Amino acid sequence: MKQILLQMKRKVFDVLFPAICLNCQKEGAWVCGDCLSNIEVLEYHYCPFCKERVFEKGTCKEHKEKNLNGLFFATSYKNPLVKKLIKKLKYPPFLRELTLPLSSLIITHFILSENKIIFNNQRGSLFIPVPLFPSKKRWRGFNQSEEITKELSKFLKIPYQVNDLIKIKKTQSQIELSKEERERNIKNNFKIKNPLRIQGKRIFLVDDIFTSGATMEECARVLKEAGVKEVWGIAVAREGNKV
Repeated sequence: MKQILLQMKRKVFDVLFPAICLNCQKEGAWVCGDCLSNIEVLEYHYCPFCKERVFEKGTCKEHKEKNLNGLFFATSYKNPLVKKLIKKLKYPPFLRELTLPLSSLIITHFILSENKIIFNNQRGSLFIPVPLFPSKKRWRGFNQSEEITKELSKFLKIPYQVNDLIKIKKTQSQIELSKEERERNIKNNFKIKNPLRIQGKRIFLVDDIFTSGATMEECARVLKEAGVKEVWGIAVAREGNKV
């Protein structure tokens, strides 16, 4: 019954407030195809920790000992439209429909970069979204990273799991913290519920924005301690990248 009421409420909302492109105000979608196609999507890979361009390996020599094996991100968070879309997804009015266009940016990046890791090694791979603390997920009504994960899984035919990696502490928002403060804030904040289901797997860890890397690196540490083979980060956008 609750689900039916939510669907009815959404239909009424759509009638009263039809979708209008957040960039050009054209009616029909929250971001129209023309505006989406104008977002620059990267075809190269960069080290997650120092932004150096990398080729076959996911990190530069200096950061090869990190738990996160590498990072794939579609575009820069400096792009005003990208920033607006992600904020409208994560904060009121929580436009869940933006999941699809944001996911399409990642898929375009995979295709442009000829991502051999994700296209040639699908067997034994698994998508896992960066989890939210339960109260945060209830407030938003969904986990934006989980929604993006579902779209990627559907397109790439790689399974996903949402209940093995969990967040066990309610933490301060990372936005206003320094790099060192972010690392302390997120330390020992994640737990694996069922290690047997992920042991030996190649994990693609999905989030909306990659900033300092503290969250993904901590998730990667916990995953590898549980027996995961590799952990590769995936994000819509990277903050502060030189693109």
